[in-house]
Amino acid sequence: MKLGLIGLVSGMMAVCATAAGLDDVIAPGTVAEKLADGFKFTEGATVNAAGEVFFVDQPNNKILRWSREQGLLTFMEPAGRANGMCFAPDGNLLVCADEKTELWSVTPDGKVTVLANAYGGKPLNGPNDVWACPQGGGCYFTDPFYKRSWWSHTEPPQVTQQVYFLPKGGQPRRVTEDLEKPNGIVGTPDGKRLFVADIQAKKVYAYAIQPDGALADKRLFCEMGSDGMTLDADGRLYLTNKEGVYVYDKAGVFLGVIKIPEPWCGNACIGGPNKDTLFVTASKGFYAVPLKVKGTLQGK
Repeated sequence: MKLGLIGLVSGMMAVCATAAGLDDVIAPGTVAEKLADGFKFTEGATVNAAGEVFFVDQPNNKILRWSREQGLLTFMEPAGRANGMCFAPDGNLLVCADEKTELWSVTPDGKVTVLANAYGGKPLNGPNDVWACPQGGGCYFTDPFYKRSWWSHTEPPQVTQQVYFLPKGGQPRRVTEDLEKPNGIVGTPDGKRLFVADIQAKKVYAYAIQPDGALADKRLFCEMGSDGMTLDADGRLYLTNKEGVYVYDKAGVFLGVIKIPEPWCGNACIGGPNKDTLFVTASKGFYAVPLKVKGTLQGK
């Protein structure tokens, strides 16, 4: 693995987008900057209050930390086969640790607390992505089943693959019943709306978050699956899939693709000191794309 700042070399640079719908998002001619490579598979991009980006190399069982000042550092190794992550309002890192199908809270100094690992007396399928409620009232996480080489079981412990709400200090509650394979998840900064990507159904749904954590008013947001997702301050939704990051406005209108020169993009977040850079975990690489817009105040 190459550490530090690694720029794109000649022949690997590609204009990120040409669609007119993205004119308010990125400047014409913008190219993706490869910050690091040599990973096996990157995922879980999220950003802390200082704008530092955390992401995982799941096959190598690491959580990594990146900033312009310090480059790339290892935050945790081993890391419970971490996958999706999100910073909670208290500054702790929520981690989908699917080595033992757990959801963790990790302090800045690396102390781990297991928040959840079962539902209905059975292990979770494998928490995949997580979003922290901005008011500190818990979190939502997706629980699909992807067979892992580090598991001894071959069938999903749960009879269904759904979304769960974990109240602060409580036990997980299943809040969806009709999804096929939920994956990416993110909510609005006001804590009123939740987006869930059903990657198998190739759809993203929007829900209204109720005061008790339940979800209501399900509606189709767009007809596309996504591995991970993030929001900008203007309500645009960024979905990761083949070719790059697909951008939709807050009404669900497709704006265009921010292209990344990798076969698959696992996740994305908007970070940096000014919260104006899109960071993308894409297969074996880690990329940055300067934006004309800013991210939300949350760390997802």
